[in-house]
Amino acid sequence: MARTRRRTPADRAAGRRPGVRSRRAPAGARVRSSRGRRPAEARERTGTRPSRSKALRRRWIAVLSVLTVLGLGYVLLFTSLLGVRAVEVYGTGNLTAEQVRQAADVPDSRAMLRLDTGEIAGRVLRLPGVAEVDVSRSWPATIEITVTERTAVGFFDTGEELRLVDGEGVVFRKVAEPPPDLPELKLARVAPDDPVTRAVTTVLGQLPRQLAERVVSVRAGSPASVELTLADGKIIRWGDAEQPERKAKVLAALMTREGTTYDVSSPELPTIS
Repeated sequence: MARTRRRTPADRAAGRRPGVRSRRAPAGARVRSSRGRRPAEARERTGTRPSRSKALRRRWIAVLSVLTVLGLGYVLLFTSLLGVRAVEVYGTGNLTAEQVRQAADVPDSRAMLRLDTGEIAGRVLRLPGVAEVDVSRSWPATIEITVTERTAVGFFDTGEELRLVDGEGVVFRKVAEPPPDLPELKLARVAPDDPVTRAVTTVLGQLPRQLAERVVSVRAGSPASVELTLADGKIIRWGDAEQPERKAKVLAALMTREGTTYDVSSPELPTIS
């Protein structure tokens, strides 16, 4: 009669059942687990390794992609398919749109991407009376040029001709007759880098409209000695370009009194003579 070995506490701790002997690997032997391993044939069938046809197809796709990009680049850069067809001009007043187009000299049918908008703007800026230029592309085939013309604040007699002067002291367009609505700048010289010119143009830009419309000429020997002459012959000693609002208020009160010269160069101590 077979005996059944009782389960000892050591068996219970090791999880062994009575009567079952565990097999131990010989000392020094390597134990390999086959869990989770699949034969090479199974891996190939499930697509773990890319097949030769898939690799070839990927290469063809890459080649075709590169050729497509190169072809598109050629069409955009070296053909007239997306070339210039029209040049639109905006913002002109004294200038005409045709004058701007001629100065811009945009090559007809040139590929839009090959156009240098900076060079086009530079050519338009050479036109007298142009202060700013913006050149942009309007796809598929139009170049848009927006110009900002200079605004005259007075005119200057060079001794040979009359020239308009803008708020920055730039002498630009020639005129045949003195403009009736602009004062004459009676200065030794007029230039953007001249302090006296800048003081005069700044003062003219600060004057109240009602007063500015009455000014017929401006003199100045220094940036702090701007003097205005009105249409009725009265003289206003404005001084420098500081405190324009306060000077305008003081002058309005002074001009209610009789006088020919009104000095508001120091608005704290105005005088009439």
